[in-house]
Amino acid sequence: MLNQGGYELMQNKVSTDTRADRIAVLLPSLEGGGAERSMLNLVKAFVAQGRTVDLILCKAQGAYLSEVPDGATLIVLEATGGLRTRLIAALGNFRNVLALLRPVLLASKIAPEISRIRSLQQYVIKGRPDVILSALPYANLVAIWAKQMSGSQVPVIVSERNALSTYCSAPSNFRKWRWRYLPELVRRTYPGADTVVAVSTHVADDLTITIGLNHPSVTALYNPVVDDTLRASAQQALEHTWFAPDAVPVILGVGRLTEQKDFSTLMRAFACVRAKRAARLVILGEGRLREDLEDLASKLGIQADVEMPGFVENPFQYMARASVLVLSSEYEGLPGVLIQALACGCPVVSTDCPGGSAEILADGKYGALVDVGDADSMALAILAELDNPTARDILLQRAEDFSVERAANNYLAVLDSAVERAAGRQ
Repeated sequence: MLNQGGYELMQNKVSTDTRADRIAVLLPSLEGGGAERSMLNLVKAFVAQGRTVDLILCKAQGAYLSEVPDGATLIVLEATGGLRTRLIAALGNFRNVLALLRPVLLASKIAPEISRIRSLQQYVIKGRPDVILSALPYANLVAIWAKQMSGSQVPVIVSERNALSTYCSAPSNFRKWRWRYLPELVRRTYPGADTVVAVSTHVADDLTITIGLNHPSVTALYNPVVDDTLRASAQQALEHTWFAPDAVPVILGVGRLTEQKDFSTLMRAFACVRAKRAARLVILGEGRLREDLEDLASKLGIQADVEMPGFVENPFQYMARASVLVLSSEYEGLPGVLIQALACGCPVVSTDCPGGSAEILADGKYGALVDVGDADSMALAILAELDNPTARDILLQRAEDFSVERAANNYLAVLDSAVERAAGRQ
């Protein structure tokens, strides 16, 4: 079966004798990001379908640690020392040592996932999972290297969340060797995975065209986002005067306070909106740019109508009551906040950034798309949505295309097929 981008979606037609009964899911940590949320949703769904799941973390930290599903086994990898880590990486991937030089061997600060190679190798040997599913670039690399170093035939499925050519060339990442030189390392290493899962057709295109992976090895699968837990969370009471039924419209932004999310453009757009009508802006999330954004709000004279409460455990309460959610990002993979907003019945406006925003919104059918960094166009789109919001039932219907159940079944089809192929090779 093919999805709209032409990437193969495998159907689950394997016997129970060769299915993925023991699944290892590898993540750097459980920081409060979209990738972590998606993978936790998958873990929960896998357990619900009777699979045994080891959730493996490089670091036992993050806002989602308390959300590890019952029934999943949490395993935290141990780190090795810096010099020894570089030696292990070089010896374990000697054929690509030149590609390792700048992002790993000579980098002033290496990714923490790299220091867990030896520990993951030992887990592969002793834990004997049927399949490994990893997410985020350096965790993906470590999963492949650990398998190769262990001599195991365990299938490794890596999940790519962003268009790497865009992500690694972004100014905030390009300055760091471990990101600037990552695409070449990915190009050389990802062929060692059994399957590469991309979260959108745009990310899949980037991997095959820009990074240079072979098309047949890339599978595009949407993230697991919408389930009964999200719907129930959206209905929880929100004690906030700005969201009272008779209050002025609230424009909502959600995400880490980083350059990628470009909340400065959202603030400038809000200033234009605020000049034309009463409105308020709430930005959920935390990050290193908080002070810069607070200063910008003050300079724009909108600080009285802007609130940034930081990371919140339940953003869906806000989405269900906001007048418009705005995604102002410079780039994305498959932006979960857009899908979450649709599932909460909240109208959306998004930048037409590299990534999956246009894919989610069907080129503007389910929400306006504006150019990256264009505050004036964003303001006009917000005003149009406030005056004539998209019908709630249309938004809810679109959100069901990103249900956890559908995504989990698609992922299990890929995992089961990989296990079946591995069994056939033995």
